Amino acid sequence: LLHRDIFPVMKNAEVFQDCISLLTEHVEHLTTPVDAIVGLDARGFIFGPLMAQRLNIPFIPVRKAGKLPGETIKYSYQLEYGSDTFEIQKSAVHCRQRVVIVDDLLATGGTMKAAAMLLKSLGAEVVECMVVIELTSLKGRDKVPAPLYSMIQYHDI
Repeated sequence: LLHRDIFPVMKNAEVFQDCISLLTEHVEHLTTPVDAIVGLDARGFIFGPLMAQRLNIPFIPVRKAGKLPGETIKYSYQLEYGSDTFEIQKSAVHCRQRVVIVDDLLATGGTMKAAAMLLKSLGAEVVECMVVIELTSLKGRDKVPAPLYSMIQYHDI
């Protein structure tokens, strides 16, 4: 199994800036206006806040269980090697708020599906899920319950 590493993008300031610009421009051109960017623990926290800042909209973190202060709701999901749990603060989103979920990579789709289901359980509208890299041969796109945008697609792993 090849490991697709996102960190070289951040070693080059110009490339990293271009990546954030492309992701942000994609959100700006969606037909549905977006109220907030949701970033997934942990590498969605690299891209999401920068996008939200450029778009002048809130950034909302979705974290692994036990990491957020205040009242949270949880969503547990199965992984190929076990299970995990995501959390979001109950007050982070409101009913009908339009969000885009961002992460660095889509592999089997379990993490992105869990995040989308967690947000939908709070009444948010997931306008789109977006990743920098998609490993298409793992068919994770099939599990994502919202439109998916991937900047780079790898067809072999």
